[in-house]
Amino acid sequence: MPSSTSSPTDDQIDEARRVLESGDVIGLPTETVYGLGADATSPSAIRKIFAIKGRPADHPLIVHVADLAAARELSRSWPSSAEVLTEAFWPGPLTIIVERGPMILDVVTGGRDTVAIRIPRHAVALRLLQRFGRPVAAPSANRFGRVSPTTAEHVRSDLGSDVTMVLDGGPCEVGLESTIVDCSVDPPQILRPGSISAEQIADVVGRLASASGPSRAPGMLESHYAPDCTIVPVDVSDSPPSDVDRILDGRSDPLRFAHDLYSLLRDCDRQSLCRVAVLLPDDVGVGRAVRDRIFKAAAHRSH
Repeated sequence: MPSSTSSPTDDQIDEARRVLESGDVIGLPTETVYGLGADATSPSAIRKIFAIKGRPADHPLIVHVADLAAARELSRSWPSSAEVLTEAFWPGPLTIIVERGPMILDVVTGGRDTVAIRIPRHAVALRLLQRFGRPVAAPSANRFGRVSPTTAEHVRSDLGSDVTMVLDGGPCEVGLESTIVDCSVDPPQILRPGSISAEQIADVVGRLASASGPSRAPGMLESHYAPDCTIVPVDVSDSPPSDVDRILDGRSDPLRFAHDLYSLLRDCDRQSLCRVAVLLPDDVGVGRAVRDRIFKAAAHRSH
């Protein structure tokens, strides 16, 4: 089994750094979900991420860095939308997409000419990134398409000995993947909703492009974030069906529900439930991100 920590010491952060330097992967806490981290400058290390997750090679990875200077080094250009968004929301649960610079590997971007970058708002992640000194590619630390991990135990349960080390930074503060904004287009476009809402993004950048065409972002397949049980979305104007084993309430407190969502879905699987109804929040603010995750989780069983 992989090693883990409950409150990482400097020695344990250094151990994680050495694992990354050796070309292996680690479980890494962030404020959104736990990541499966590897050296973003090492093709062989990146290939391990894809192999462990069972992730298709054309799905780009988010690259995590310690500071704005490191982020700029990864890009060919830094548009004004990236400037104002990072000033407003970094470190934090926002990923921006910009034109990739020459140091970015094809295997990281899925062959695209853009790169997704984030500075996490988590003390453990930032300490490791600062000490490692290179960018870390880190998708969610779970099997591809399944429920994302929000605790170190989720990572150990999902990936076992495939991961050399799991840094335990406690439960994730946010509990949903980051908002992704494509700043390589003008006006910028939200490719994945998250805890930073479209309304907050628009307040900073003004006009946003509407979604169109195939997505260039991670986590945007029709089916994703899927538990074993069947998820039944129940919209605001509807009532839940009677033939379900459990009803999850996402309406009364959408922010809290967003934080708890993946743990709740995992609990349903642990209890071997077959059908679970989810009362959807309104399609505003973080509710939009919750609805996105629930509809994708439901699509897993709808084909």
